[in-house]
Amino acid sequence: MQDGVVIRRIDAFVYRFPCPRPVSTSFGVMADRPAVFVRIEDETGAFGWGEIFANWPAAGAEHRANLLMRDVADLVLGVRFARPGDLFEKLERETHIRAVQCGEPGPFRQATAGLDMALWDLFARAGGAPLRRYLDGAAATSVPVYASGIHVRDGEEFIAAARAKGVRHFKVKIGFDLDLDAAQVRSLVGGLQSGERLFTDANQAWDLATALSFVRKVDGCDVGWLEEPLPVDAPQCDWEALAHDSPIPLAGGENIAGSKDFEAAIRTGALSVLQPDIAKWGGITGCLGVAREAMAAGRRYCPHFLGGGVGLVASAHLLAAAGGDGLLEVDINANPLRDAIADGQVVMRDGRCFLSDAPGLGIEELPRELITYQTLSVSRSV
Repeated sequence: MQDGVVIRRIDAFVYRFPCPRPVSTSFGVMADRPAVFVRIEDETGAFGWGEIFANWPAAGAEHRANLLMRDVADLVLGVRFARPGDLFEKLERETHIRAVQCGEPGPFRQATAGLDMALWDLFARAGGAPLRRYLDGAAATSVPVYASGIHVRDGEEFIAAARAKGVRHFKVKIGFDLDLDAAQVRSLVGGLQSGERLFTDANQAWDLATALSFVRKVDGCDVGWLEEPLPVDAPQCDWEALAHDSPIPLAGGENIAGSKDFEAAIRTGALSVLQPDIAKWGGITGCLGVAREAMAAGRRYCPHFLGGGVGLVASAHLLAAAGGDGLLEVDINANPLRDAIADGQVVMRDGRCFLSDAPGLGIEELPRELITYQTLSVSRSV
Protein backbone atom coordinates (compact mmCIF):
# COMPACT_ATOMS: atom_id res chain seq x y z
CA MET A 1 0.00 0.00 0.00
CA GLN A 2 3.04 2.25 -0.33
CA ASP A 3 1.51 4.28 -3.14
CA GLY A 4 -1.96 4.29 -1.64
CA VAL A 5 -5.18 3.05 -3.20
CA VAL A 6 -7.69 4.22 -5.79
CA ILE A 7 -11.31 3.44 -4.92
CA ARG A 8 -13.01 1.97 -7.98
CA ARG A 9 -16.30 0.70 -6.54
CA ILE A 10 -18.69 1.49 -3.69
CA ASP A 11 -21.60 -0.75 -2.64
CA ALA A 12 -24.21 0.02 0.00
CA PHE A 13 -26.59 -2.52 1.52
CA VAL A 14 -29.60 -1.55 3.64
CA TYR A 15 -31.34 -3.91 6.05
CA ARG A 16 -34.22 -3.69 8.50
CA PHE A 17 -34.87 -6.23 11.24
CA PRO A 18 -38.37 -5.97 12.82
CA CYS A 19 -37.92 -5.73 16.59
CA PRO A 20 -39.63 -8.56 18.49
CA ARG A 21 -39.66 -6.08 21.37
CA PRO A 22 -39.58 -2.40 20.33
CA VAL A 23 -36.71 -0.37 21.79
CA SER A 24 -37.99 2.67 23.72
CA THR A 25 -36.05 5.85 24.39
CA SER A 26 -37.11 9.13 25.97
CA PHE A 27 -37.55 10.65 22.49
CA GLY A 28 -39.15 7.78 20.55
CA VAL A 29 -39.60 4.09 19.89
CA MET A 30 -37.67 1.96 17.40
CA ALA A 31 -39.96 -0.59 15.75
CA ASP A 32 -37.14 -2.06 13.68
CA ARG A 33 -33.36 -2.12 13.74
CA PRO A 34 -31.92 -0.69 10.50
CA ALA A 35 -28.35 -0.98 9.24
CA VAL A 36 -26.43 0.48 6.30
CA PHE A 37 -23.25 -1.39 5.40
CA VAL A 38 -20.80 -0.01 2.85
CA ARG A 39 -18.15 -1.92 0.93
CA ILE A 40 -15.35 -0.23 -1.02
CA GLU A 41 -12.99 -1.86 -3.49
CA ASP A 42 -9.78 -0.62 -5.09
CA GLU A 43 -8.26 -1.23 -8.52
CA THR A 44 -6.59 -4.46 -7.34
CA GLY A 45 -9.74 -6.00 -5.89
CA ALA A 46 -8.78 -5.26 -2.27
CA PHE A 47 -11.83 -4.30 -0.22
CA GLY A 48 -13.00 -2.99 3.12
CA TRP A 49 -16.26 -2.76 5.10
CA GLY A 50 -17.83 0.13 6.97
CA GLU A 51 -21.15 1.03 8.55
CA ILE A 52 -23.21 4.22 8.33
CA PHE A 53 -25.39 5.33 11.25
CA ALA A 54 -29.07 4.82 10.46
CA ASN A 55 -31.00 4.46 13.74
CA TRP A 56 -32.79 7.82 13.41
CA PRO A 57 -34.94 9.06 11.82
CA ALA A 58 -37.09 5.98 11.18
CA ALA A 59 -36.90 6.56 7.41
CA GLY A 60 -33.18 7.34 7.44
CA ALA A 61 -31.46 4.13 6.36
CA GLU A 62 -32.39 4.14 2.67
CA HIS A 63 -31.78 7.88 2.55
CA ARG A 64 -28.22 7.43 3.83
CA ALA A 65 -27.43 4.83 1.16
CA ASN A 66 -28.84 7.00 -1.64
CA LEU A 67 -27.05 10.10 -0.36
CA LEU A 68 -23.80 8.14 -0.30
CA MET A 69 -24.20 7.13 -3.93
CA ARG A 70 -25.61 10.33 -5.39
CA ASP A 71 -23.93 13.06 -3.33
CA VAL A 72 -20.70 11.65 -1.90
CA ALA A 73 -19.42 8.85 -4.16
CA ASP A 74 -18.24 11.22 -6.89
CA LEU A 75 -15.82 12.80 -4.39
CA VAL A 76 -13.96 9.54 -3.75
CA LEU A 77 -14.35 7.30 -6.82
CA GLY A 78 -11.19 7.34 -8.92
CA VAL A 79 -9.29 9.29 -6.25
CA ARG A 80 -5.98 8.02 -4.89
CA PHE A 81 -5.62 8.00 -1.11
CA ALA A 82 -2.09 7.65 0.23
CA ARG A 83 -3.28 7.17 3.83
CA PRO A 84 -6.66 6.02 5.15
CA GLY A 85 -7.16 9.27 7.07
CA ASP A 86 -6.90 11.32 3.87
CA LEU A 87 -10.44 10.37 2.84
CA PHE A 88 -11.96 11.67 6.06
CA GLU A 89 -10.11 14.97 5.79
CA LYS A 90 -11.12 15.38 2.14
CA LEU A 91 -14.81 14.67 2.76
CA GLU A 92 -15.00 16.82 5.90
CA ARG A 93 -13.79 19.69 3.73
CA GLU A 94 -15.59 19.00 0.45
CA THR A 95 -19.05 17.99 1.73
CA HIS A 96 -19.40 21.03 3.99
CA ILE A 97 -21.21 23.30 1.54
CA ARG A 98 -23.36 20.43 0.23
CA ALA A 99 -24.46 19.71 3.81
CA VAL A 100 -25.14 23.38 4.55
CA GLN A 101 -27.07 23.79 1.31
CA CYS A 102 -29.58 21.08 2.21
CA GLY A 103 -29.46 21.49 5.98
CA GLU A 104 -28.34 17.90 6.51
CA PRO A 105 -24.86 17.86 8.05
CA GLY A 106 -25.62 14.65 9.98
CA PRO A 107 -26.21 12.35 7.00
CA PHE A 108 -23.08 13.64 5.22
CA ARG A 109 -20.99 13.09 8.36
CA GLN A 110 -22.41 9.60 8.74
CA ALA A 111 -21.66 8.66 5.13
CA THR A 112 -18.12 9.99 5.63
CA ALA A 113 -17.74 7.92 8.81
CA GLY A 114 -18.77 4.72 7.02
CA LEU A 115 -16.36 5.30 4.15
CA ASP A 116 -13.54 6.14 6.53
CA MET A 117 -14.15 2.91 8.45
CA ALA A 118 -14.12 0.91 5.22
CA LEU A 119 -10.86 2.47 4.01
CA TRP A 120 -9.11 1.68 7.30
CA ASP A 121 -10.36 -1.90 7.00
CA LEU A 122 -9.00 -2.08 3.45
CA PHE A 123 -5.57 -0.76 4.46
CA ALA A 124 -5.31 -3.04 7.50
CA ARG A 125 -6.48 -6.06 5.50
CA ALA A 126 -3.92 -5.35 2.77
CA GLY A 127 -1.27 -5.01 5.48
CA GLY A 128 -2.18 -8.41 6.89
CA ALA A 129 -2.94 -7.08 10.37
CA PRO A 130 -6.12 -6.94 12.46
CA LEU A 131 -7.33 -3.36 12.54
CA ARG A 132 -6.45 -2.81 16.20
CA ARG A 133 -2.82 -3.79 15.59
CA TYR A 134 -2.67 -1.77 12.38
CA LEU A 135 -3.62 1.20 14.56
CA ASP A 136 -1.35 0.24 17.46
CA GLY A 137 1.01 -2.70 17.41
CA ALA A 138 0.60 -3.16 21.16
CA ALA A 139 -3.23 -3.15 21.11
CA ALA A 140 -5.06 -5.44 23.53
CA THR A 141 -6.69 -8.67 22.39
CA SER A 142 -9.88 -8.04 24.36
CA VAL A 143 -11.91 -5.21 25.89
CA PRO A 144 -14.45 -5.13 28.74
CA VAL A 145 -18.11 -4.69 27.82
CA TYR A 146 -21.36 -3.39 29.25
CA ALA A 147 -24.89 -4.41 28.31
CA SER A 148 -26.96 -1.61 26.79
CA GLY A 149 -30.38 -0.92 25.24
CA ILE A 150 -32.21 -1.72 28.50
CA HIS A 151 -35.38 0.18 29.42
CA VAL A 152 -35.27 0.91 33.15
CA ARG A 153 -38.64 -0.80 33.65
CA ASP A 154 -37.15 -4.02 32.24
CA GLY A 155 -33.94 -3.69 34.18
CA GLU A 156 -34.24 -6.74 36.42
CA GLU A 157 -35.05 -9.06 33.50
CA PHE A 158 -32.34 -7.82 31.13
CA ILE A 159 -29.67 -7.44 33.77
CA ALA A 160 -30.27 -11.04 34.83
CA ALA A 161 -29.97 -12.16 31.20
CA ALA A 162 -26.73 -10.20 30.71
CA ARG A 163 -25.35 -11.45 34.03
CA ALA A 164 -25.95 -15.03 32.89
CA LYS A 165 -23.62 -14.29 29.96
CA GLY A 166 -20.86 -13.08 32.26
CA VAL A 167 -21.50 -9.33 31.84
CA ARG A 168 -20.95 -7.26 34.99
CA HIS A 169 -21.81 -3.75 33.81
CA PHE A 170 -25.23 -2.57 32.62
CA LYS A 171 -26.83 0.63 31.29
CA VAL A 172 -30.51 1.48 31.58
CA LYS A 173 -32.50 4.04 29.63
CA ILE A 174 -34.26 6.63 31.76
CA GLY A 175 -35.96 9.97 31.03
CA PHE A 176 -39.56 8.73 31.09
CA ASP A 177 -41.01 9.48 34.53
CA LEU A 178 -38.69 11.23 36.96
CA ASP A 179 -39.94 9.72 40.22
CA LEU A 180 -40.37 6.24 38.79
CA ASP A 181 -36.99 6.38 37.02
CA ALA A 182 -35.26 7.30 40.27
CA ALA A 183 -37.03 4.61 42.28
CA GLN A 184 -36.23 1.95 39.71
CA VAL A 185 -32.58 3.00 39.49
CA ARG A 186 -32.26 2.81 43.27
CA SER A 187 -33.83 -0.64 43.25
CA LEU A 188 -31.56 -1.91 40.47
CA VAL A 189 -28.41 -0.61 42.15
CA GLY A 190 -29.52 -2.27 45.36
CA GLY A 191 -29.81 -5.60 43.54
CA LEU A 192 -26.34 -5.55 42.00
CA GLN A 193 -23.84 -8.22 42.91
CA SER A 194 -20.24 -7.70 43.93
CA GLY A 195 -18.15 -6.09 41.19
CA GLU A 196 -21.18 -5.00 39.11
CA ARG A 197 -21.99 -1.44 38.05
CA LEU A 198 -25.08 0.35 36.74
CA PHE A 199 -24.99 3.27 34.28
CA THR A 200 -27.91 5.48 33.23
CA ASP A 201 -28.82 7.20 29.94
CA ALA A 202 -31.47 9.94 29.74
CA ASN A 203 -31.11 10.45 25.97
CA GLN A 204 -31.21 14.28 26.29
CA ALA A 205 -34.60 14.18 28.04
CA TRP A 206 -34.23 16.89 30.70
CA ASP A 207 -33.52 20.51 31.41
CA LEU A 208 -31.08 21.50 34.14
CA ALA A 209 -33.67 21.64 36.93
CA THR A 210 -35.01 18.18 36.13
CA ALA A 211 -31.54 16.68 35.85
CA LEU A 212 -30.59 18.14 39.25
CA SER A 213 -33.82 16.73 40.69
CA PHE A 214 -32.92 13.26 39.44
CA VAL A 215 -29.45 13.53 40.94
CA ARG A 216 -30.96 14.47 44.31
CA LYS A 217 -33.48 11.61 44.16
CA VAL A 218 -30.71 9.02 43.71
CA ASP A 219 -28.34 10.66 46.18
CA GLY A 220 -26.13 8.08 47.84
CA CYS A 221 -26.81 5.58 45.07
CA ASP A 222 -23.66 4.30 43.36
CA VAL A 223 -24.41 5.07 39.70
CA GLY A 224 -21.45 4.74 37.31
CA TRP A 225 -22.41 7.63 35.04
CA LEU A 226 -25.35 9.77 33.90
CA GLU A 227 -25.38 9.91 30.11
CA GLU A 228 -26.86 12.79 28.11
CA PRO A 229 -29.01 14.22 30.92
CA LEU A 230 -29.29 17.48 28.93
CA PRO A 231 -29.67 18.19 25.21
CA VAL A 232 -26.28 18.31 23.51
CA ASP A 233 -26.98 21.95 22.55
CA ALA A 234 -27.98 23.06 26.04
CA PRO A 235 -26.05 26.12 27.25
CA GLN A 236 -22.54 25.25 28.39
CA CYS A 237 -23.25 26.92 31.72
CA ASP A 238 -26.02 24.35 32.34
CA TRP A 239 -23.64 21.45 31.68
CA GLU A 240 -21.05 22.99 33.99
CA ALA A 241 -23.62 23.64 36.73
CA LEU A 242 -24.84 20.05 36.56
CA ALA A 243 -21.31 18.66 36.59
CA HIS A 244 -20.50 20.82 39.61
CA ASP A 245 -23.52 19.66 41.63
CA SER A 246 -23.71 16.02 40.52
CA PRO A 247 -21.71 13.35 42.35
CA ILE A 248 -22.49 11.10 39.38
CA PRO A 249 -19.98 11.50 36.50
CA LEU A 250 -21.55 12.90 33.32
CA ALA A 251 -21.16 11.11 30.00
CA GLY A 252 -21.89 12.06 26.40
CA GLY A 253 -20.56 12.36 22.89
CA GLU A 254 -22.74 10.35 20.54
CA ASN A 255 -24.39 13.60 19.39
CA ILE A 256 -21.25 15.72 19.33
CA ALA A 257 -19.77 16.11 15.86
CA GLY A 258 -16.57 17.75 14.71
CA SER A 259 -13.07 17.89 16.14
CA LYS A 260 -13.55 21.43 17.46
CA ASP A 261 -16.72 20.54 19.35
CA PHE A 262 -15.06 17.49 20.90
CA GLU A 263 -12.03 19.58 21.83
CA ALA A 264 -14.35 22.07 23.54
CA ALA A 265 -16.19 19.30 25.39
CA ILE A 266 -12.91 17.85 26.63
CA ARG A 267 -11.47 21.23 27.55
CA THR A 268 -14.47 22.49 29.56
CA GLY A 269 -14.50 19.28 31.60
CA ALA A 270 -18.24 18.79 32.19
CA LEU A 271 -18.05 15.31 30.66
CA SER A 272 -16.04 12.72 32.55
CA VAL A 273 -16.79 10.07 29.92
CA LEU A 274 -16.47 10.76 26.17
CA GLN A 275 -18.60 8.59 23.87
CA PRO A 276 -18.15 9.33 20.14
CA ASP A 277 -20.02 7.00 17.78
CA ILE A 278 -17.79 5.56 15.04
CA ALA A 279 -20.65 5.38 12.51
CA LYS A 280 -22.17 8.77 13.32
CA TRP A 281 -19.15 11.05 13.08
CA GLY A 282 -15.44 10.55 12.55
CA GLY A 283 -15.12 6.89 11.67
CA ILE A 284 -11.74 5.53 12.78
CA THR A 285 -9.84 8.73 11.98
CA GLY A 286 -11.93 11.17 13.99
CA CYS A 287 -12.83 8.91 16.91
CA LEU A 288 -9.28 7.69 17.52
CA GLY A 289 -8.20 11.31 17.78
CA VAL A 290 -11.00 12.06 20.26
CA ALA A 291 -10.15 8.96 22.31
CA ARG A 292 -6.50 9.93 22.64
CA GLU A 293 -7.28 13.56 23.48
CA ALA A 294 -9.88 12.54 26.05
CA MET A 295 -7.55 10.15 27.84
CA ALA A 296 -4.67 12.64 27.73
CA ALA A 297 -6.97 15.05 29.57
CA GLY A 298 -7.83 12.47 32.22
CA ARG A 299 -11.23 11.58 30.77
CA ARG A 300 -12.56 8.12 30.01
CA TYR A 301 -13.20 6.91 26.44
CA CYS A 302 -16.18 4.55 26.05
CA PRO A 303 -17.35 4.32 22.43
CA HIS A 304 -21.07 4.66 21.80
CA PHE A 305 -22.55 2.11 19.43
CA LEU A 306 -26.02 0.64 18.96
CA GLY A 307 -26.08 -0.58 15.36
CA GLY A 308 -25.04 -3.53 13.21
CA GLY A 309 -22.15 -5.96 13.27
CA VAL A 310 -19.61 -4.03 11.18
CA GLY A 311 -19.69 -0.98 13.44
CA LEU A 312 -19.60 -3.10 16.58
CA VAL A 313 -16.48 -4.97 15.45
CA ALA A 314 -14.83 -1.69 14.39
CA SER A 315 -15.70 -0.07 17.74
CA ALA A 316 -14.11 -2.99 19.58
CA HIS A 317 -10.91 -2.72 17.54
CA LEU A 318 -10.78 1.04 18.06
CA LEU A 319 -11.20 0.71 21.84
CA ALA A 320 -8.51 -2.00 21.95
CA ALA A 321 -6.13 0.25 20.04
CA ALA A 322 -6.93 3.38 22.07
CA GLY A 323 -6.29 1.65 25.38
CA GLY A 324 -7.43 3.02 28.72
CA ASP A 325 -10.11 1.61 31.02
CA GLY A 326 -13.09 2.20 28.72
CA LEU A 327 -15.96 -0.21 28.15
CA LEU A 328 -17.46 -1.43 24.86
CA GLU A 329 -21.21 -0.84 24.52
CA VAL A 330 -23.06 -4.01 23.45
CA ASP A 331 -26.80 -3.85 22.81
CA ILE A 332 -28.54 -6.75 24.56
CA ASN A 333 -31.63 -6.64 22.33
CA ALA A 334 -32.06 -9.24 19.58
CA ASN A 335 -30.46 -8.13 16.31
CA PRO A 336 -29.21 -10.56 13.65
CA LEU A 337 -27.78 -7.59 11.70
CA ARG A 338 -25.29 -7.37 14.53
CA ASP A 339 -24.84 -10.96 15.67
CA ALA A 340 -24.62 -12.75 12.32
CA ILE A 341 -21.87 -10.39 11.15
CA ALA A 342 -19.92 -10.08 14.39
CA ASP A 343 -19.99 -13.82 15.06
CA GLY A 344 -16.46 -15.18 14.78
CA GLN A 345 -14.86 -11.74 14.77
CA VAL A 346 -15.73 -11.01 18.38
CA VAL A 347 -16.41 -13.51 21.16
CA MET A 348 -18.12 -12.41 24.37
CA ARG A 349 -16.84 -14.25 27.42
CA ASP A 350 -16.56 -13.41 31.12
CA GLY A 351 -17.60 -9.81 30.59
CA ARG A 352 -15.06 -9.18 27.84
CA CYS A 353 -15.06 -9.00 24.05
CA PHE A 354 -12.23 -11.03 22.52
CA LEU A 355 -11.21 -10.04 18.99
CA SER A 356 -10.00 -12.30 16.23
CA ASP A 357 -6.59 -11.91 14.62
CA ALA A 358 -8.01 -11.92 11.08
CA PRO A 359 -6.75 -9.03 8.90
CA GLY A 360 -8.70 -5.78 9.10
CA LEU A 361 -12.11 -6.28 10.65
CA GLY A 362 -12.09 -9.90 9.54
CA ILE A 363 -15.43 -9.56 7.74
CA GLU A 364 -15.33 -11.13 4.28
CA GLU A 365 -18.96 -10.82 3.17
CA LEU A 366 -22.41 -10.21 4.61
CA PRO A 367 -24.14 -13.44 5.74
CA ARG A 368 -26.57 -14.72 3.14
CA GLU A 369 -29.24 -15.41 5.74
CA LEU A 370 -29.67 -11.64 6.18
CA ILE A 371 -31.07 -11.22 2.65
CA THR A 372 -34.61 -11.58 3.97
CA TYR A 373 -34.12 -8.25 5.81
CA GLN A 374 -32.59 -6.35 2.87
CA THR A 375 -34.54 -3.33 1.62
CA LEU A 376 -32.02 -1.76 -0.78
CA SER A 377 -28.75 -2.44 -2.59
CA VAL A 378 -27.03 0.28 -4.60
CA SER A 379 -23.58 0.67 -6.15
CA ARG A 380 -21.31 3.03 -8.08
CA SER A 381 -18.07 2.31 -9.93
CA VAL A 382 -15.56 3.89 -12.31
